[in-house]
Amino acid sequence: MTAMQKIYLLVPLAPLFGAVAAGLCGWALSRRAAQWITIIGMLVCVAGSLAVYQDVMQGNVFNGALYTWMVSGNAKFEIGFLIDPLSATMMVVVSFVSLMVHVYTIGYMADDPGYKRFFSYISLFTFSMLMLVMSNNFLQLFFGWEAVGLVSYLLIGFWYTRPTAIYANLKAFLVNRVGDFGFLLGIALVLMYFGTLDYAAVFANAKSLSSNTVEIFPGAAWSLMTVICILLFIGAMGKSAQFPLHVWLPDSMEGPTPISALIHAATMVTAGIFMVARMSPLFELSDTALTFVMTIGAITAFFMALIATVQYDIKRVVAYSTLSQLGYMTMALGASAYSAAIFHLFTHAFFKAVLFLGAGSVIIAMHHEQDMRKMGGLRKYLPITYVTMLIGALANAGLPPFAGFFSKDTIIEALHASPLAGAGFAYVLATAGVLVGGFYSFRLVFYAFHGKERFADPHDPAVMACDAERAAAHDHAHDEHHEHNESHHAKPHESPWVVTFPLIMLAIPSVCAGWIIGQFVFGDYFGNAITVSQAHPAIATLKHEFHGVMGMITHGFISVPFWLAVAGAGTAYYIYVLRPDLPAVLRKRWGVVVTILMEKYGFDRFNDWFFAGGARCLGTGLWKGGDIAVIDGVLVNGSARAVGWFSTVIRKLQSGYIYNYAFAMIFGIVLLLTITLWTLIP
Repeated sequence: MTAMQKIYLLVPLAPLFGAVAAGLCGWALSRRAAQWITIIGMLVCVAGSLAVYQDVMQGNVFNGALYTWMVSGNAKFEIGFLIDPLSATMMVVVSFVSLMVHVYTIGYMADDPGYKRFFSYISLFTFSMLMLVMSNNFLQLFFGWEAVGLVSYLLIGFWYTRPTAIYANLKAFLVNRVGDFGFLLGIALVLMYFGTLDYAAVFANAKSLSSNTVEIFPGAAWSLMTVICILLFIGAMGKSAQFPLHVWLPDSMEGPTPISALIHAATMVTAGIFMVARMSPLFELSDTALTFVMTIGAITAFFMALIATVQYDIKRVVAYSTLSQLGYMTMALGASAYSAAIFHLFTHAFFKAVLFLGAGSVIIAMHHEQDMRKMGGLRKYLPITYVTMLIGALANAGLPPFAGFFSKDTIIEALHASPLAGAGFAYVLATAGVLVGGFYSFRLVFYAFHGKERFADPHDPAVMACDAERAAAHDHAHDEHHEHNESHHAKPHESPWVVTFPLIMLAIPSVCAGWIIGQFVFGDYFGNAITVSQAHPAIATLKHEFHGVMGMITHGFISVPFWLAVAGAGTAYYIYVLRPDLPAVLRKRWGVVVTILMEKYGFDRFNDWFFAGGARCLGTGLWKGGDIAVIDGVLVNGSARAVGWFSTVIRKLQSGYIYNYAFAMIFGIVLLLTITLWTLIP
């Protein structure tokens, strides 16, 4: 094993060691010891990831198995690594964001009794995600895929005494099982037709099987590649929260804020995006699958952004923003703009982590209050948090020269250049989504940080008006792990350095990460890690129109998306700063639309009624009809009653009187003679 291969192993094993030490040996460690063991593990992980990234950028790619887990027939099930520009980029992003979350956790979870357990969980989550992105076969991919799902269940329900947290983690777990079922079927089809789970072997033989068909229903032949790709993408729909499997992500805000940044910025929700990009040699063989991907992404990007415009919980605004941004990445995948999708994943990881962690800083300052209607005027109390969140909002809205501008505009232009069916529909929704994105991004900033202070005096008319509106909307703020003290109206203050330092470190790339777009998207950055067919020329077309970073920035100021984003931000400023009385008026005037958005299009209610209610009805039917009526009533109690009845009848025959037995003998002899004579007489 070479020195670099040892570093490959060190990268995922360092956070795993920290997770095991803090989790299994936490009883013997102090809080400080558990904290530093996991953080040192993450420092080693980041250093190793940077070393691997530098080595890969020098042209050194590795694809090999570590050991064979099982052999079944001709199929080998192995654990191995594929280290190329795609996986190396993901390793750096995942490890760096995770390190910042570890540092942030010191301040945010300082008073939590589950301090050591939380550090163990987030380190274990990082290990799981790294195993996913470094895998060179479907078996290890599935292991990492399920592991991040399991740890996310533990993290979302970290405060397990809260019913809402338990409901949220169970919801996330079950919705992801739906997607994972499709994902597993896709992997099974790969093994069935290719005879191997190794990426290289599958990709090499994919074209030769592209004309094969499979009958899902008798008489209806489907393209094998279309079926495999759609099944794999169903898995991505669950992990990356795409419509209609998006319902779990907003509720996952019940977990502590650090995991909101970790799971929803750079790791779990981007696993589906990474997977589809990794499977580009398969997806490029099915235009149907690409159109399906693009359409699902377009619906998610626009309609989830609309819900963000009516949310008052500061974390849920960012959560619905995440759904929308994931939709943009998915649209890019459908347009075969894989490099643009990964680039948006890369830039989004930084500015979304800033927004989540900044929201957590606000929550700390507001004594764990999350309702923006109880905020306002915070910029003078939380200057660092305000500036970093403003940067995050500018990047999220896609304004130049911030990171989100480069990746989002590239995706929109790629959709415009795509010849695939559905590209026009996706382009319209993506462009309209920029207006909505600009509005909800700055709505958060203006509502929480500008305007009149709504937390100073509980008897202030403005505060009382907000309380009345809140009651009318039947909405409430979700507190964190501490109960909010309504009588506590102390002035907020800036968070400690362990909270603001990660914000600053993440805000820097939120500004400048997009400036490397030339090599990342239009150059040969990914090499052979991503395959794009000549029939899908979206990125190739944009490459000829790209004239450098400054040229893109200059053109950005006269583009339609820029002015739409500005219009959205300006509308938010007018409503929430100049005319703070307007929100209540608009809610009343647009009551039906607002209700639809507040109800999240009814998906939660439908799922509760149809799936959860249906499961309860089925369970009740099986319990009463199967367990009580059949098993207990017929098999258990029924058999006992039958034996009792039979014994009662037999007992009457066993009287003990000799004349009864003599009568029975005579009756038996007569019966036998009658039967004998009947058979002998012709």
